Amino acid sequence: MLAVQLADLLDGDPEGTGEALALVDGFDDALVHGLARLADERTAALAALAGAFTATPIGERLAEAAAEVASGSIAAEHLTALAGGRAALFGAVHDALLARLDAALGREREPWSPAPESEPYGVANMLGGVRSWLRELAITGWRGVDHDLVSAVDQIVEALTAAPGQRRLAVLLDGFAAELRASCPIATMEHLPVRRWADLWTRAVLLAQDGVLPAEPRPVGLVSGRLLVLGVDVHEHGTAVQFQVHAVLEPADGGPARLVRTGVTVAKVDTIVGPALWTLAHEHKVLLAALADRRSLEVTDLPLLDSGDLVWHDDRAFLGKPADSFTTARLHLAGALAPAVPPLERVPVRIAEPVLVEGYKVTEDGSFDLGGAEITVDIGRLPSCGPLTPKLVAGSSACVGLVRWDGGRWLLQPLAVQAKVKRETVEIGTGDWAQGPTDPKVVKAEARAGDAVAVLRERAGRLLRR
Repeated sequence: MLAVQLADLLDGDPEGTGEALALVDGFDDALVHGLARLADERTAALAALAGAFTATPIGERLAEAAAEVASGSIAAEHLTALAGGRAALFGAVHDALLARLDAALGREREPWSPAPESEPYGVANMLGGVRSWLRELAITGWRGVDHDLVSAVDQIVEALTAAPGQRRLAVLLDGFAAELRASCPIATMEHLPVRRWADLWTRAVLLAQDGVLPAEPRPVGLVSGRLLVLGVDVHEHGTAVQFQVHAVLEPADGGPARLVRTGVTVAKVDTIVGPALWTLAHEHKVLLAALADRRSLEVTDLPLLDSGDLVWHDDRAFLGKPADSFTTARLHLAGALAPAVPPLERVPVRIAEPVLVEGYKVTEDGSFDLGGAEITVDIGRLPSCGPLTPKLVAGSSACVGLVRWDGGRWLLQPLAVQAKVKRETVEIGTGDWAQGPTDPKVVKAEARAGDAVAVLRERAGRLLRR
């Protein structure tokens, strides 16, 4: 039945989606070349962005900001207004797409309810420094960024990292600066990640405002109950990896089942790849055992954030009964309450909704034919640390995955599949190797390569002893 529901979803995008994204593209192009060098078409793009808000409460402010920037008077408040307009356009597209997805799945979503306000921290000077650096980036444009401009943010990041409640902004700026630094000289690059860098810039501008938005996700309460795992989405970066678990929570108080995310993030170096990534999360033994053994989890007093994420504490969980992701999906996905989306998360590319898809046919190009409509399978997101491969996905008969919207189309990212291996139907998931690979060939290859994590720890220990 779900295949038919998703087929309805693929029948075109919500009205106005293309026009809104075109306005965003125009603004992003201006950031490529710098706001100090606006050609006529880029000046028109800023005016068009502001014009989309004429009938809204922020219309006048955006019109003033676009006019001032076009005239060469580029103040931080003007950039804040334009960044807010860009974020609002993306938010409208996100809401339209998510509403369409919820309607197709028959999924109910919790309304947004912000957590209580917390006391602001004394970081006004640091936030002013952030806004100044972001202003210089916008004026210079990506093509003009050099090592000196990137390095100007280093001391600010160091100070923010030490400030309570500002780690989110510090990590964002640190990662953003690292990408820009690694790309220098940007003027010689053939292709730029235009939308990504504009997304990071916009998010940083909004987070750097004094008391406008919460700097960190905030807890709305503590929850207890049974956690049923659907799958693991592995986010790997050169210096960090996050194991994000999508699950269904059955609250102990008898409330409705709800979709939640939880997970752990650990630092790494770029030489640690493949199954060795799991060893970095060795302190979270209960979570890793649940993933590898396909067990449920009994959790007590886990903080629930306003983003719908659970803050994982391994000492507040213990292993429950066996519970595979397909049984969980068939029994609970249809009626589980989906979390609200916080304001800064309302970006189309961040949509990642768990679904169960059955009754499809795999086409020659690897897409899933859902009965008249095809959805592209995003095999590029399959993690290197798990057993799930494009070949297994292509031979599957059922799939638990995440529906995403990226590049102007809907995609399906597999988290687990049912497929025939040696004439036997088996289930394969991205978290099956959480306690180490089970494929003998992979085990031998890992043994020949050696334990990179152990080697690095031993070397670090030697350095510390000196």
